[in-house]
Amino acid sequence: MTKEEIIEQTSTQFEKIKSITTTMDDAFFFTKPSNKWSVADNVKHLLISTNISALAFWLPKFLVRWIGGTPNRPSKTFEELVNKYTLKLAEGGVAKGRFVPKLNKNLTSKDRLLKQWNKVSTQYLDSLEKNKTEEDLDNFLIKHPLLGKITLRELCYFTIYHTQHHIKIITTLTQEKNDSIF
Repeated sequence: MTKEEIIEQTSTQFEKIKSITTTMDDAFFFTKPSNKWSVADNVKHLLISTNISALAFWLPKFLVRWIGGTPNRPSKTFEELVNKYTLKLAEGGVAKGRFVPKLNKNLTSKDRLLKQWNKVSTQYLDSLEKNKTEEDLDNFLIKHPLLGKITLRELCYFTIYHTQHHIKIITTLTQEKNDSIF
């Protein structure tokens, strides 16, 4: 994908999060099914990961290079990155540490959490669009907690797929709720 296609795909996924959650009942938004994250937990997790990913696009190039280095391989395709990520999940990969959502007192209202999501998702897209070139996406590495060192382009692919992954989870939670009514 080109940088423009990445921005378009990412924006589409970010908008889906907004459209799915905005009209959602507040009580359901925070309801935590047994052994699962609530919708709010999923949104908070996306907020955390997207915010951290935005740093890779916001930081000056010399810092990104100093932290992550430069690749000695071409970027993976979207499909290759998704395959690697799904394999890591199948091997038991889960969110750990700072990526585990904790709803603090400032984010206990759906409106506040969604406002924060809007802010972070906009910052991510703006940072990518304004601060990195098409070439930069293949010329810098960052460390991903589950995938190891990945290029900035692969980080973009991860963000798209990761958001899709959590949209599926939220959709499943919503469907389970609707099925239990009947």
